[in-house]
Amino acid sequence: MKTLKMIAVLMLTVTISCAPKQNNDEMDELLSKYTEFTLTTDLGQLSENEKKMIPLLIEAGKEMNKVFWLQAYGEKGDVYASLSEKEKEFFNINYGPWDRLDGNEPFIEGTDAKPAGANFYPSDMTKEEFEAWESEDKASLYTLVRRGESGELMTIPYNEAFEEYHQKAAMKLREAAEFADDKGLKNYLMLRADALESNEYQESDLAWMDMRDNGIDIVIGPIENYEDQLYGYKAANEAFVLVKDKSWSERLSKYTAVLPELQKGLPVDAQYKKETPGNDSKLNAYDVIYYAGDSNAGSKTIAINLPNDEEVQLKKGTRRLQLKNAMQAKYDKLLVPISEVLIDESQRQYVSFDSFFGNTMFHEVAHGLGIKNTITGNGTVREALQNHASALEEGKADVLGLYMVKSLRAQEGMITTGSIENDYVTFLASIFRSIRFGSSSAHGRANLIRFNFFQEMGAFTYNEETETYAINFDKVEAAVDALSEKILTLQGNGDYEAVDAFVTKYAVRTPQLEASLEKLSEQNIPVDIIFNQGVEVLGL
Repeated sequence: MKTLKMIAVLMLTVTISCAPKQNNDEMDELLSKYTEFTLTTDLGQLSENEKKMIPLLIEAGKEMNKVFWLQAYGEKGDVYASLSEKEKEFFNINYGPWDRLDGNEPFIEGTDAKPAGANFYPSDMTKEEFEAWESEDKASLYTLVRRGESGELMTIPYNEAFEEYHQKAAMKLREAAEFADDKGLKNYLMLRADALESNEYQESDLAWMDMRDNGIDIVIGPIENYEDQLYGYKAANEAFVLVKDKSWSERLSKYTAVLPELQKGLPVDAQYKKETPGNDSKLNAYDVIYYAGDSNAGSKTIAINLPNDEEVQLKKGTRRLQLKNAMQAKYDKLLVPISEVLIDESQRQYVSFDSFFGNTMFHEVAHGLGIKNTITGNGTVREALQNHASALEEGKADVLGLYMVKSLRAQEGMITTGSIENDYVTFLASIFRSIRFGSSSAHGRANLIRFNFFQEMGAFTYNEETETYAINFDKVEAAVDALSEKILTLQGNGDYEAVDAFVTKYAVRTPQLEASLEKLSEQNIPVDIIFNQGVEVLGL
């Protein structure tokens, strides 16, 4: 039976009737959406034992990459072998034949549309069939849904489906733990290795929250559910290998202590903010030196807020990791060029890296605000809103992050650099950056919603002569509060139909916005970054 299960796991959910070569010009245009950045850090700050750990952690991350291929697409097979070198390069960037920055449009002719459930579910499964199926773990983050020998739906736990890869990763984590001088890191690595083999992740999540003084870190395992756009139930495998920037981390430590106070001040009725954020949250800055799997597909993550387990969040809060070197790359290579094209000349002076870092950081902190469980008895927000949960949560974090910036600037000694004008204008420029991630990205949809909602509220003005945008400083605060209230209410009610109508209305590209985005393409401004990374790059 196990052999049949493994066949089901590896089975492609897409057919490609033919794989004709695209011409070089077409592939060059697709590849130009990305610009390369080398992931390095100052290894001189690390101990010899920490340096020995890094290659082992990267090896563990490579196993997550193999698993994500199976979750997102399946085995590459003969189709991949028939492609040109440039097609293979773009195929690898996207983990399949669909352009993640273009709404998952196929870029290999003859390719089926990407299944909304990726390779987490049978390609022939209907929603009606799934919802009528009585199964205790069908909505588990850590199971695949497949068909048994008689065609019935069945679940396969990740630790069985991906046993070979999870065991190899676990072995590397245990080897790395032998070199860990920090007791918290050693404990986490051992527990995370156990979790990959047992499919039980909460204990390792709690151990990860307990770490304090570790100089290096790894985020690894099945974590985010963005790839499952059918229900948002299934977590995809990924890895980040990280080196802590201790001086920047020290500067950030003061912010998480004010979360309970900020929760009380949210611009929404009391019933939607009755939960108390965990008070053990941490905020640190890192250089990221390796991405793998889900984190490396399409648009790249520059900040992390984990764990996603609602029980852990309410008990201990979350850790917010700012990936400073990747953030700097996106600011230099994407945000500044975008602002020079689309932001009104009189406001370009306000675009700054400090505000970009701050807005991104408070986005992650803001994930801890609001509500995790619906007030209507519909379970968690994630369970109730299904495929819309991720986009709405990202939208909440963006707008509440701006609410936090505004609130903290009013408190003496909290934010002492720049101005609120820097924050608002940089935020507007970053909306265009994130919209370009496409409608297949939760972040892309969240930014479309915010762009259209803010324009409706008059938070910014579009100049038809110069084809640029300017913040209306006297109206943007009201727009922030209104959108915050709307999203928090939708989440708290857990009303899927209401959220679906909201997303349908606002997550659209208007002709004006399309023209603005086309200007960025005409200026050959990349959409995102890809990485030159690994042990060789680091010189280890």
